[in-house]
Amino acid sequence: MPDDDHRSAGLHGAETDATYDRAGFGAAVPRGSRPALVVVDLTRGFTEPGFASGADLTREVTAAAVLTTTARQHDVPVIYTAISFTPAEADGDSCAWLRKAPGMRALREGSDEIALDPRLEQHAGDHLVLKKGASAFHGTSLAALLTGLGTDTLLVCGATTSGCVRATAVDGVQSGFNTLVVREACGDRAQGPHDAALFDLQAKYADVIGLYDALAYFDRLPRRSTAVSLA
Repeated sequence: MPDDDHRSAGLHGAETDATYDRAGFGAAVPRGSRPALVVVDLTRGFTEPGFASGADLTREVTAAAVLTTTARQHDVPVIYTAISFTPAEADGDSCAWLRKAPGMRALREGSDEIALDPRLEQHAGDHLVLKKGASAFHGTSLAALLTGLGTDTLLVCGATTSGCVRATAVDGVQSGFNTLVVREACGDRAQGPHDAALFDLQAKYADVIGLYDALAYFDRLPRRSTAVSLA
């Protein structure tokens, strides 16, 4: 079931909830039998407060580690994403996003900022998608990868909730995937944007679910067959 805790957060009261309910938003998202987990930008530049673009996302990284471990145990594909700019892109003027957010220029290929948080493990069977925009779908092979994996449901977590997580979840549903956002494994630099993004996602694009709901979903999945038919 969707996690409704965010509906009582400070920005949103009963009147707002009633307005959205009347508009017909917030229906439950179907859950298929072949999900994939997309872990958005849990790289050091976002998860460690020592970096200018980062924050202390210890709790969120811990939740994501539980998610990824459990996903692998149930043969659910794990896909990490990371923002990575070439030196020419980071130092030049070709990327419009960097004109608006120049602090992101530090996310250069090979830098500590784009390294996966060391509290997360990247296994040989995991996938990595490098991107240059907020959405993990924009300008990448993610949609083709998910289609090739036979994915029917997308679980999204990571950072930041109001930026790349939101953009990825929106593009996920627009690409035809039932989309779930795992609340405890999403983090942001400030609480207000985090709460607002989860409210909007739950209303229009995805089910915002709790960590234990996601784990229970994995537990209910049928075991995937790795056999290849030659018929």
